[in-house]
Amino acid sequence: MEGWHGWDEYAAYYDWENAQTVGRRDIAFWKHMASTVRGPVLELGCGTGRVALPVARNGTTVVGIDRSQPMLDRARKRVRRARLQSQVQLVRGDIRFLPFPDKSFPLVMAPYGILQSLLVERDLTKTLAAVSRGLTRKGTFGLELVADLPAWDEYSKRISMRGKRGPNGKPITLVESVVQDRAKQITRFEQEFVEGRGKNAVRQKFGLAFRTLTVPQMVRRLEKAGLEVSALLGDYRGGPWDLRSEVWIILARRG
Repeated sequence: MEGWHGWDEYAAYYDWENAQTVGRRDIAFWKHMASTVRGPVLELGCGTGRVALPVARNGTTVVGIDRSQPMLDRARKRVRRARLQSQVQLVRGDIRFLPFPDKSFPLVMAPYGILQSLLVERDLTKTLAAVSRGLTRKGTFGLELVADLPAWDEYSKRISMRGKRGPNGKPITLVESVVQDRAKQITRFEQEFVEGRGKNAVRQKFGLAFRTLTVPQMVRRLEKAGLEVSALLGDYRGGPWDLRSEVWIILARRG
């Protein structure tokens, strides 16, 4: 299994599930980061536009890149509805090989653990090198790591969420299994979304995998890529990071 597997199937449910979990907790942070720079901002793994659209509404030009066509299709619909076509450019591509000229962006954003979907070290190395090339002189790379992945309990076929109205207006249930591969430091989620009830229920099954990366581990990788860490943050208000922080954000600059 590779880190991009499952995201096409997840697209239909991504916004519904994230509204129950991370929601908009991080949006103000990324809007503030974008407001401090001049020029277009790049978002890695933009998905359905959860971060890109509110940042663009704040007046910033956002370029979003994602590998999943179904995710981007949903993002494009949202961009059209919001009439933000002049503010948001969506690109289907691979974040390991960014298809942009060098020194294009004063800010590159990698929200909510997107880099942890890079399960193999060489893929992370390629991505960080591409980001470094894409940043303007003194440009900033902001990334968030999901702090609690290694502590996630293992379980099998647990009902982890319910809703009266899912993405298609029907009752919805998420049945989830979690497996920890401690040797490879990979957390695997097997998800089944069930919409409707009884014989007419529609089921969608897929798997997602994420890699455990600590803040010190990521700092070393950023430095190896030629980036200089400027801040470690432990909340979305800019507070300092420590091991007990629920939020892990790293800001790094191109030297």
